[in-house]
Amino acid sequence: MSDEIKKGLLGVVVDETNVSQVMPEINSLTYRGYAVQDLCEKCIFEEVAYLVLNGELPNKKQLKNFIKEERSDRKLSKEILSDIRKMPKKAHPMDVVRTAVSLMALEDKETKDNSPKANMRKAIRIFSKTPIALAAFLRSRKGKKIISPKKKLSFSENFFHMCFGKVPSKEIVRAFDVSLILYAEHSFNVSTFTARTITSSLSDIHGAITGAIASLKGPLHGGANEEVMHMMNKIKKPEKAFKWINKALDNKDVVMGFGHRVYKKGDSRVPTMEKFFKNVSKINNDKKFAKIYDIVKEVMIKRKNIYPNVDYPTGPTYHLMGFDTDFFTPIFVISRITGWSAHIMEQHAANKLIRPLSKYTGPRHRKVTPLNQR
Repeated sequence: MSDEIKKGLLGVVVDETNVSQVMPEINSLTYRGYAVQDLCEKCIFEEVAYLVLNGELPNKKQLKNFIKEERSDRKLSKEILSDIRKMPKKAHPMDVVRTAVSLMALEDKETKDNSPKANMRKAIRIFSKTPIALAAFLRSRKGKKIISPKKKLSFSENFFHMCFGKVPSKEIVRAFDVSLILYAEHSFNVSTFTARTITSSLSDIHGAITGAIASLKGPLHGGANEEVMHMMNKIKKPEKAFKWINKALDNKDVVMGFGHRVYKKGDSRVPTMEKFFKNVSKINNDKKFAKIYDIVKEVMIKRKNIYPNVDYPTGPTYHLMGFDTDFFTPIFVISRITGWSAHIMEQHAANKLIRPLSKYTGPRHRKVTPLNQR
């Protein structure tokens, strides 16, 4: 047995999946074989959520039933809403969402049932209720009344309605829908592998998703979209962008929103999200962030040959939609629940406990000296 250490499991193939893949031949992320760009162009988010969870795109009847089930599961209990109101106003929304999913497990009658049908039902319930919890906290921490979900609204429309009390233009909703499609799934990333590791012990789906949320919070994973916005706010003006990014590179600072371990020729999701970011910028009559975006991107490519990942255009897009910066990663969560759930069910279907080895580098064997002799 080789004792070569692969830090971060770099290059190690630990299992197989049919949920998603970055196909090198087309340099594109694919869900169940479909390129994400094509899905963004031709599908609404609910269709893609169905695809990720079920393996195939839905027909009209299947989509109708899926939408009906998602909308009927949106309501949160009075107890969970009360708990959300009591949560510290300065709490990070990621911690609130993580806690909310744990609370859902306490109320779900099928928490202990890991059968395929029960897991699918639970996955849809978590998918339906999590954005409700997030929107409730957004309102609560601002001292505003929590808005109830509306069954007649789409997944994205309802989230805007619950956050802001109104649904924006179709163009804004479509841009949000596209961001959710692009964030829905991404193979064996850190949070997904966390979910699968938890699942491998035959834990439940609520526990696995709770762990995945904790993993996603980090700035080296989902938290990058927040860091992008913090960077743009530090730059402040387009006139300062060129000097700021060059100084950052000279100082060898980490520039968030750039580079990706999987893509060799740039993140295939970026062109689509960038297009919708520019559309949202025009709708909002905003030139500042679009200019900063272009300058930083150009310098990073020219000096480092490093291209943006999807977090780079998504951060300022969510900002222009009116979301607080610390809500960006939780929005990622409400989409990625679909991908996590698909992997959790896939893990259950052919499970083996994930238990890697480690190379011990501590002291050699030694004997304990009694306390009075030390």
